[in-house]
Amino acid sequence: MKNFDIQFLIQIILKKLIEYSIIFTQHILFNMAYKDISIELPTDYSEADLREKVKKQLGINNFSYQIENKSLDARNKSRIHWLIRVGVYSDELKGTNPEPLPTLQIDYKKRNKKIVVVGSGPAGFFSAYILQKAGFNVTLVERGCDVNTRDEGIKKFEKTGVFDTKNNYAFGEGGAGTFSDGKLTSRSKHISIEKQFILQSYIEAGAPEEIAYLARPHVGSDNLKKIVKNLRQEFKNTGGKFLFETQLVNLIINKNKVKEAILDQGSLDADYFIIASGHSAFETYRMLIKQGIPFRTKNFAIGSRIEHHQEIINVAQWGKKQLPGVKAAEYRLTSNPENSLPVYTFCMCPGGIVVPATAYSNTNIVNGMSLYGRNAQFANAACVAGVNPEKLMGREITALEMLNWLEGLEQKFYGFSKGYSAPYCSIQDFISKKEPQKKTRTSYPLGLNAAPLWEMLPEPVSNSMRKGLLDFCRKIKGFETGNIMGLESKTSSPIQVLREENLAVTGFENLFIVGEGSGYAGGIISSGADGIKAAMSIINYH
Repeated sequence: MKNFDIQFLIQIILKKLIEYSIIFTQHILFNMAYKDISIELPTDYSEADLREKVKKQLGINNFSYQIENKSLDARNKSRIHWLIRVGVYSDELKGTNPEPLPTLQIDYKKRNKKIVVVGSGPAGFFSAYILQKAGFNVTLVERGCDVNTRDEGIKKFEKTGVFDTKNNYAFGEGGAGTFSDGKLTSRSKHISIEKQFILQSYIEAGAPEEIAYLARPHVGSDNLKKIVKNLRQEFKNTGGKFLFETQLVNLIINKNKVKEAILDQGSLDADYFIIASGHSAFETYRMLIKQGIPFRTKNFAIGSRIEHHQEIINVAQWGKKQLPGVKAAEYRLTSNPENSLPVYTFCMCPGGIVVPATAYSNTNIVNGMSLYGRNAQFANAACVAGVNPEKLMGREITALEMLNWLEGLEQKFYGFSKGYSAPYCSIQDFISKKEPQKKTRTSYPLGLNAAPLWEMLPEPVSNSMRKGLLDFCRKIKGFETGNIMGLESKTSSPIQVLREENLAVTGFENLFIVGEGSGYAGGIISSGADGIKAAMSIINYH
């Protein structure tokens, strides 16, 4: 028996012991009466406060509990508090037992089928992880480096301005999401089982347990760097193979099946191929389109990133500079100006920094990130306008043309700055179309470059954003004091692959394109869930 098979069997035994322990605990709980209650607590409450609240509300002394949901109610600034839903178990209660939540069932058996997964972001990793746990022979290919090497490369880039093609905010272990705020929210409604699996996997890999119940959970880039490393080790412990600094350059296709993945360091044949390359890998998109993989354009959003001192946002949202028990105030704004494009804020990073998120040496784009503590002095968010490619161009446009157009816009920003400094102006200057006159402080590490930003964006986008920003200034006091900078072009992919109900690419038996690069997902949770669904589709066929 091979060494990794022995390790895998040992791991299965250990996991079964843990599962039996959990089942035993659940058996005890589920044989107690259960009641679901809602309580209100101050922002700096303690566990003793919570237990006392439950005790008084239910009139019981002995109980166990678990927090089901927790959200901040800041509608009344004089009485900001947590709204908490608590599941309480006790022999002193009268009631019914709760139904156990459905979980993802992954049945292991030796399947003697090879899988190649391209991309180690949430979609790629979780598809590879689940298939390996199910008994397939999985090789995960990542064009960038491991997370530690990637972290060093990013620090060097921000210090020197010398771009590293293999270690940047777009490519490398964990995908683009590793160096972000680590938001774990999702608007998708049909991924509850997959979401639960992802959150539990993150918790087991070192994420704080609160992500299981917070209304707006986040883990921060500092935690994510540890989490993806631990998950990689878990994948390898189950027999999975990980290839770093290895890029997909072509596919060998025969009729409706992919036979081989051509890499820059050799090739791999497999029974199934899953591509989770993310929305920034333009050369991968172009290769796929050239090979006849069907793509179409889709609606997406572009704009810039706005930045404020965090205290301004705190005062506007809370009525005070600090709120005990809460890290930093957030906002989510929308505006639908008449005869204009919809404008909204996206990926808000409280207590975060603006980062140079370019994927290529001749483009200039920005994004936002924050650490778990969210304690930096600035807040930032994307301010974008939703666009329809055909309406924006005034004609029908192919997926390839859309990629070329967007890349040209990213190169335009690079050309203006002659590097990676971010073109910027104040929000007031953007609204009034006035050239910025003074320098400003920022979290952006590679410096700002005063610019007529409204002229650099497409006119329909710029005009709509101006109206949206005016609206936002009315909604949040002090919003007009912020700055607006750079190009935010990676809210989602501008193109989408055609897929069947089983998530296989239309016209192909064994090719799956998943995650943000597929055009069907956006963010850590929905991308991870997309990868899981593709993996389960393959498992169910075997």
